[in-house]
Amino acid sequence: MKKTDVVIIGAGPVGLFAVHQLGIKGLRMEVIDNLDKPGGQCIELYPDKPIYDIPALPECSGETLTKNLLEQIKPFKTKFHLNERVQELVKEDNLWKIKTNKGQSFIAPNIIIAGGVGSFEPRKLPLKDLEKYEGKNIFYSIPDKEKFKNKNIVIFGGGDSALDWSLELSKFSKVTLVHRRNEFRGAPHTLSQLDKLKKSGKILIKTPFQIHSVNEGDTLKSITIKNDEGKTEKLDADIILGFFGLIMQLGPIAEWGLNMTKKTIDVNTNNFQTNKEGIFAIGDISNYPGKLKLILSGFHEAALASVECFKRARPNEKYRFQFTTSSKEIHSRLGIKDK
Repeated sequence: MKKTDVVIIGAGPVGLFAVHQLGIKGLRMEVIDNLDKPGGQCIELYPDKPIYDIPALPECSGETLTKNLLEQIKPFKTKFHLNERVQELVKEDNLWKIKTNKGQSFIAPNIIIAGGVGSFEPRKLPLKDLEKYEGKNIFYSIPDKEKFKNKNIVIFGGGDSALDWSLELSKFSKVTLVHRRNEFRGAPHTLSQLDKLKKSGKILIKTPFQIHSVNEGDTLKSITIKNDEGKTEKLDADIILGFFGLIMQLGPIAEWGLNMTKKTIDVNTNNFQTNKEGIFAIGDISNYPGKLKLILSGFHEAALASVECFKRARPNEKYRFQFTTSSKEIHSRLGIKDK
């Protein structure tokens, strides 16, 4: 069994910043995430998609944000347990004992749940026997847009992700956008750009249509779409991208006796502790009056939760707030030489 000061559940941007805030206070932590790499939704769903609400960064991608956060926490040499999920949670005296699906056990006075919206998986195309194409011709996220150059791409969906990727991929591939309704859900500027590309012939739009069938064989070459009136059309397709949203699953977290509201965890705004002493929730999974689901808000929540974690992990030490620009002790922990 591994003893530590804090177990962080979730390695998205907010979980990674929590590592930083705990690390500069001298606390030890272990991070558990059911994905195969840090970064959460930012790296899994839109690594190339621009993010505009990070202070001092006018624009950055999910991948860039993740890389910068990982660089920031390098001095703390935090252990990540990826492709792993917390299965059991039991309180022993004033400590929490955690067991994962891989049989690992941890014990700590603090748990920070930074699991975003919980475990998630994409809603998939409503046809049977498409699994053989997944990862080769059919995708529900784009880890590397370079792999989609010079292809016949058919994108299904009517929301932001479908529209944004239609615009982006049309720069170097033939894109057909298919939606089951005539109306799209997107920002006015995005819809305006889409209309311009449609008029210039750089993007083909098919509405209201849905996928009906794919060609026979092990290699995807074409698909057939169908509208409500029974009309069918055949489209060349090397790649199919589906953006139908996500199916959210909280998993075992829902069984831990935490006060919850619509799949989010209720917390106080003093330190973002739940109704269970020593368990905190930050990021999109937390709920409180006035909550804004912004990465920025999650960073603020991580900072305040880390203070209470310090008090619980070091009850005999007095917490002293220090500015990271001037503290020699913090600079020493980070390996920064004062001028």
